[in-house]
Amino acid sequence: MQAIPCNSNRNTVGFAKFLNFARAFETLSPPTLSDGHPSYASLIQRCRETKSITELAIIQTHMLKRGLSHLGLGSKLVDGFLKCGRMNCARKLFDEMPHRHVVTWNSLIAAYVKHRLSEEGVRLYDRMILEGVMPDDFTFSSVFKAFADLGLLVEGRRAHGLSVVLGFEVSSVFVGSALVDMYAKFGTMQEARLVADRVLEKDVVLFTALIVGYSQCGENGEAMVVFREMISKGIKPNEYTFASILISCGNLEDSLTGKFIHCVTIKSGFESAVASQTSLLTMYSKCGLVDDSLKVFKHFVNPNQVTWTSLVVGLVQNGREEIALSKFRGMIRSSVIPNSFTFSSVLCACSSLAMLEQGKQIHAMVLKFGLGTDKYTGTALIDLYGKCGVVDMARSVFDGLLELDLAPVNTMIYSFAQNGFGHEALALYERMKELGLAQNDQTLLSVLLACRNAGLVDEGLVIFASASSNPSINLTNEHYACMVDLLGRAGRLREAEMLVTRVENPDVVLWRTLLSACRIHWEVDMAKRVTNMVLELAPRDDGAHVLLSNLFASTGDWNRVIEMKSLMREMRLRKNPAMSWVDIDREVHTFMAGDRSHPNSNEIYGMLEELIEKIKGLGYVPDTRFVLQDLGDKEKERSLYCHSEKLAVAFALWKSSNRATTIRILKNLRVCGDCHNWMKLVSRAVGREIIARDAKRFHHFRDGMCSCGDYW
Repeated sequence: MQAIPCNSNRNTVGFAKFLNFARAFETLSPPTLSDGHPSYASLIQRCRETKSITELAIIQTHMLKRGLSHLGLGSKLVDGFLKCGRMNCARKLFDEMPHRHVVTWNSLIAAYVKHRLSEEGVRLYDRMILEGVMPDDFTFSSVFKAFADLGLLVEGRRAHGLSVVLGFEVSSVFVGSALVDMYAKFGTMQEARLVADRVLEKDVVLFTALIVGYSQCGENGEAMVVFREMISKGIKPNEYTFASILISCGNLEDSLTGKFIHCVTIKSGFESAVASQTSLLTMYSKCGLVDDSLKVFKHFVNPNQVTWTSLVVGLVQNGREEIALSKFRGMIRSSVIPNSFTFSSVLCACSSLAMLEQGKQIHAMVLKFGLGTDKYTGTALIDLYGKCGVVDMARSVFDGLLELDLAPVNTMIYSFAQNGFGHEALALYERMKELGLAQNDQTLLSVLLACRNAGLVDEGLVIFASASSNPSINLTNEHYACMVDLLGRAGRLREAEMLVTRVENPDVVLWRTLLSACRIHWEVDMAKRVTNMVLELAPRDDGAHVLLSNLFASTGDWNRVIEMKSLMREMRLRKNPAMSWVDIDREVHTFMAGDRSHPNSNEIYGMLEELIEKIKGLGYVPDTRFVLQDLGDKEKERSLYCHSEKLAVAFALWKSSNRATTIRILKNLRVCGDCHNWMKLVSRAVGREIIARDAKRFHHFRDGMCSCGDYW
């Protein structure tokens, strides 16, 4: 046994203390120093407790001088070096020992696994077997974790077999728990359950490992069964048991059981435990009980990154985007650093609210924290800029990602689709083959939307036909609805109807999509037939009644319009009023058709009249076909002038004179043909870009042209 060179540290061990310790060793009588003598053992134990590497080196040197290399003290020295964090010193000493006890093997294997060096731990285990040293229950409990970390299922099963032969699987709860945990991490819960059932004396660790495994594999009902079994056996849950079973309650949206377990958590004294609190918060969020999750959060003394992120994610998933952004600001003020999941959630909130400026500020924070190339935040940023109509920024973020998988690619294709960049979407779709990415259901839907919004009928038909013969693609009604819309908007109504009849169980959305196409092309006879199909599936479907009423109005059949409106009144169905929003100086202004409630109403209507006069000189003629009321020609024109999107544009132009500022309008319904033509001419007359996001897509108006190519 050679001395292990270890640097002395005078900052941690005083020099005088160091000398006294060395002299004390020199006074010990060699004949009395043996493996059983308490002097070495107690000193090594003291070094382990104080983590004094210098004193350990002195002990080793003295043992070398006395010719002592016995098994027991060598093992204690190895363990001492491990406790002091000196893996290399421990391994060197281990390799030089002529004989090694199983405890020494266990110490080193466990240390490798603990320090994420599982591969080295497995190699040492294999060497242990080859040298004829039989593993014990502690060996197996460490090495099973190593197999799970490395994904070595076959090797894990082989070691499992050896543990059965040696009798540890049934008799040792340590081995049983480690096996359950290993199989759970491999996702083979049937094997995990078989092992758990064979263990004679089960404890909380084993049951918790089984519950965690079922929860992580999505078998939340089984997790609940195991939890009840555990309680029935009188085994008390610990913090991690509660944390896992509460997650399962949330996944099942079982708020009743979740509240019961919350009460048990309080009685057991684990409510204040961080893991339990975070799981409680997540459980209430997944059950839609946002107020309860906020109450749980108030009890956190010092919420950490995971807790803040869980809160923000839950708020966004429940449609509380504004509160989520407020909590995110609180997180920053508390000096808690967000991670990629936090950022992706708050960026999702900005996307839902179309809050471009706040999204840009968060983007700056993403860059500050070095997450600009992270695929999760990158995907969220692409989605944000795509939904705010800033496609060039979305593409810039996409091009800057270091790792590309389906999520950012699908999001980029969808961003192109939303904004009418059909050819760019198709180019990226084709590039997926070069990237080695196989399309999924969402890819297909996004590229079909791109074809629909750009009027690329033939391209869409080819892609759809190819997907129909691809067994890995699951065609849904959503895919068929997109194709029906694509054909219907192109005027190919018969083909669209035939496609609907091909679907095994066409739903209301499919028939309503075809009805909308009939409305665009004034196909009354087909519309009546399709309406009957819609109402047969959903007698109170307000969308079908409104579409048919609008179709009758556009063809001038006012008697039928009156009949439809009377029927809707009897059924207490209401048409959603058209509304438009515009964000000026971080303040959102809302407009409805003919709205005069705005405090600047006079200025808005004055600007509107000025704009109308300008664009009439460019050839604007009001298209009264889009007035769905029985009025005279002049009244129809005045009605068109007061549409909500026209008022929003007029206000934005009156409020902001900077020609470089883009006007951004949001509308809850599809923009009408007259307003579409009007905004094209306004963009040319005033030299400003107008971006309008309606219920279907984005329209980018610039220099008298629209990105949709008049196809929407």
